[in-house]
Amino acid sequence: MENEEFYPCKCLNSRGASPIPEEAKWIQSKEITQISGFSHGCGKCAPQQGTCKLTLNVKDGIIKEALVETIGCTGMTHSAAMAAEILIGKTILEALNTDLVCDAINDAMKQIFLQLVYGRSQSAFSENGLEIGAGLEDLGKNLCSAVGTVYANDKTGPRYLNLAEGYITKLALDENDEIIGYEYVNVGGLMKALEGGISYDEAKAHNTKTYGRFDGAKKIINPRSKYGK
Repeated sequence: MENEEFYPCKCLNSRGASPIPEEAKWIQSKEITQISGFSHGCGKCAPQQGTCKLTLNVKDGIIKEALVETIGCTGMTHSAAMAAEILIGKTILEALNTDLVCDAINDAMKQIFLQLVYGRSQSAFSENGLEIGAGLEDLGKNLCSAVGTVYANDKTGPRYLNLAEGYITKLALDENDEIIGYEYVNVGGLMKALEGGISYDEAKAHNTKTYGRFDGAKKIINPRSKYGK
């Protein structure tokens, strides 16, 4: 067989790449500069100590906006700061092959690259995509990532520490010692009030609210105290 010539068969005529949705258009993308979109990617590091949610706003292949959110490993916060410096102005292909300091951020970049090049972006059907600044608005009015932290063990049961509303200061229990609500401080609102010159006590009182059946509690405990006091 090594000395025999193979009979050539013709390939079917290709119509090119399948079109993908990009900012309310269908694009047969062949070049990185044809990729536009606003999307997210989540990644983790090798020892899985932390995770990163990366949000990018890409216009004509160029990263115009980046939102880097991390949780877990404390070193990731500094890595996020460096990644924000690195990402802007690069093509998504450059960013994919650039050391973004932290494995979790690198992994998130890989995941968001796949989202974008396969046309699975949040702005796929939004005409002209999302404006620069949408990533910051994604955090909400108080510009603070929503981080959930809940702890539990077999002796003390669950402890809510941080939820979507903010920093949990008190837990409300019913007659069966089951959690029925909580008191929290909106940290973003607190800082904004302090920057506006409002006293700490007044700012804290204004941004301290309750959730659930807090007023009907039979017992109030401190979630960060071993004994609840």
